[in-house]
Amino acid sequence: MANVAQLIRRQSSRELLRVPLDRLELRELQHRLLPTPSDQTNVGQALYGTTNAAFVEDGGTPSSSSQQQHLNSGSGGTSSSTARNRLTSLDRIDEKEEQHINGVTPGGTAGIIASSSDCDNKGVDVEGAAIVGPSGVDPSSGDERENWDSKLSFLLATIGYAVGLGNVWRFPYLAQKNGGGAFLIPYAIMLAVEGLPIVFLELAIGQRLRKGAIGVWAQISPYLGGIGIASTVVSFNVALYYNTIIAWCLYYLFQSFQYPLPWSECPKEYFENGSYAINMECKQSSPTQYFWYRETLDISPDINTTQSFNWKITLCLFIAWLLAYLCMAKGIASSGKVVYITATFPYIVLIIFFVRGMTLHGMADGLAHLFTPKWEKLADPVVWLEAGTQIFFSLGLAFGGLIAFSSYNPVSNHCYRDAILVSLTNFFTSMFAAVVIFSVIGFKARMTYEKCLETRNQTLVRLFDTTVIGVNDLAGDTMGADGRYLNAVLQELPVCDLQQELDNTASGTGLAFIICTEAVNQFPLAPLWSVLFFLMLLTLGIDSQFGTLEGVITSIVDLKIFPRVRKEILTATLCGFCCVLSIIFTHGAGNYIFTLFDDFSGNVPLLIIAFFECIAVSYFYGLDRFANDIELMTGSRPGIYWMLCWKYLSPLTMLIIVIASFAKIIVEGSGYLAWVAEAGTTRHLEWPPWAQVLIAILVLVSALWIPGIAIARMFGCQPLADEPPAWFPADELREFRKLTDVRHQPSTMEKLLFCIHDDGTEGLCCPTSSSPQSKANSP
Repeated sequence: MANVAQLIRRQSSRELLRVPLDRLELRELQHRLLPTPSDQTNVGQALYGTTNAAFVEDGGTPSSSSQQQHLNSGSGGTSSSTARNRLTSLDRIDEKEEQHINGVTPGGTAGIIASSSDCDNKGVDVEGAAIVGPSGVDPSSGDERENWDSKLSFLLATIGYAVGLGNVWRFPYLAQKNGGGAFLIPYAIMLAVEGLPIVFLELAIGQRLRKGAIGVWAQISPYLGGIGIASTVVSFNVALYYNTIIAWCLYYLFQSFQYPLPWSECPKEYFENGSYAINMECKQSSPTQYFWYRETLDISPDINTTQSFNWKITLCLFIAWLLAYLCMAKGIASSGKVVYITATFPYIVLIIFFVRGMTLHGMADGLAHLFTPKWEKLADPVVWLEAGTQIFFSLGLAFGGLIAFSSYNPVSNHCYRDAILVSLTNFFTSMFAAVVIFSVIGFKARMTYEKCLETRNQTLVRLFDTTVIGVNDLAGDTMGADGRYLNAVLQELPVCDLQQELDNTASGTGLAFIICTEAVNQFPLAPLWSVLFFLMLLTLGIDSQFGTLEGVITSIVDLKIFPRVRKEILTATLCGFCCVLSIIFTHGAGNYIFTLFDDFSGNVPLLIIAFFECIAVSYFYGLDRFANDIELMTGSRPGIYWMLCWKYLSPLTMLIIVIASFAKIIVEGSGYLAWVAEAGTTRHLEWPPWAQVLIAILVLVSALWIPGIAIARMFGCQPLADEPPAWFPADELREFRKLTDVRHQPSTMEKLLFCIHDDGTEGLCCPTSSSPQSKANSP
């Protein structure tokens, strides 16, 4: 009997149909945490707010054949009265269809019936009755989209993705190089014109269309599907080399658990009689440089000279990819938990270093060097170029990660506040990290300067048994032959210049693994500070790696390239494949190849992608339509400023940056810094021809997808399958937000600036759907 009863309950649950939700129920769904019982696909998760399946599932009406047949039979056996397969905001059910569907509900009512077995992904209301989502997607079909378990998980993941290593080891260098405090002016302007608008755009479009990077742009127009593929290719290329940084951090972290630190002094070569000699390569450079270039990288003289693979870094690279997989195996269900540690720990360490840095001797020298404005730098176009590129890459724009993260959000999430929060957090983190880093650098420069003075004075004392002899006295003609000797001695004395020490700040890996490690050497309990520092770099890097890989994996899942492969298996396969390929960065010339990837795989391609993202939203999807969607999702319509940025200012800025970047490469050339072991320093070398070909491939392999897909569609080829849009409850949201007007009436300024007409159409706009019904129903 139990089996018969269960069969009856299952059969009755298939008769459930979507019904409109009233405002009170929507408010309950938005503000209350709805627990979800465990099932096979989602164990122990809780859906927060409108992420509950009763409000924001992707699907349309029941998709299984049995459900469709039941609708046909319930409506008198006529196929013409069948409920449609998918409900979208572009093509919604009219009143007659809705009344007809409600009429076939058992008992002639719109009541809701469900069994306990079918409540797994539906949620439970206050009285304990099952809540059936408007989508009606069968959970066993695998079409449900994952959801964040809480708003905090989403924010931490997004902030962790945006706040990365570039905030710690690139922004401080660019600030002191490009005018100190004056650099903050172009940086803030680029943040307002380029950074904030594109973050807002990506979060909003991902939340609205609820797909990954490929699905979003293909949904807007089949001709724009190449934008998503380009983002995926760039994300793959960046993830390929980015984990190498995490491998280096792991190696330094493991080496930090010893006293003294292995990079605190030069290695000694011992002889049979017990005497020793200091390694000449280390003596020519410094202990930290020697440990980085020789012990860690075992670097070759140039990119054309390959050496054996570095097994130590290869092992650390394998561990790094294993960590990435373990943290992402269950998708956002697992990475959403990890970010509670990886997104907060860097701030804890930065605060600790800040407190320590404020007590260091020479701290004021570093901060003065960082923030003293050099106003003449503002006339240099390179300063504006570097400010724009830093904002762009610091926020992780055009990778697809922000779109992927926001696609798992509820449709009523306030994406505008999220964009402001993420962008400003990124900005102030860069500022805070710069203060911390330059307080440490000021300490290091002051200690080096005072040590130089001490060495100089000791040399003078040894020669003349006094420290009061002036330079003019030593160089005077009255000293005859002794004067020439003393001039020669003075030339051999070290030059002590505090300003020069502060100017020697490196960028990127040089700042983290050479400059900062040298400063940590002089701290009391140096191993402890070293462990904290590299744990911070590790968590900063792994957060960004999550977002980059999530953009790739979400796009692959949305494309249904491997529809029968579970996501954790797909993630493991991708991580394993990347791990094998990334071994190219672990041999002697691997650091030079890493530099090539870092400079070109995500530079110009990302600018091109973001440019076409603005074009897609403003000129294909429709600016007025996009603003209407944001008003439904957030309750407030974006202002004129945001629309100006999306349609004009941001695309123009990125176009100028792309052109200026190409011009800079053509005029100044491009190369890399090669290590010269004999001199203990680096020298600039041009890229060889084969490397220049590789550079062209890295740029074109991503950028060419954008025109390629469009041309293929023009000739009738369909590289990407058309998918129905995810369901968007426009009517329910309009009622919930208490929006009385079905369509926003454009103001005079909007008509003038954006060519928006009274009927909602726009000049130079290509709408996504050509169906008259969908165009009429679109908000």
